[in-house]
Amino acid sequence: MALKIDQEKCLHCGACAANCPVGAIKEKDGKFEIGEECVECGACAANCPAGAISK
Repeated sequence: MALKIDQEKCLHCGACAANCPVGAIKEKDGKFEIGEECVECGACAANCPAGAISK
């Protein structure tokens, strides 16, 4: 099961993208999205101040 970003909780701060070791998170149309290159390491979720990322 892939990681997902809850857009309602997301603060659009970019902490998830900055901490992704494989560059799987990109900003598109003002929203951050997790791409298929995600290895589900959880670094994004651990660094999200809003708790907006989950499985």
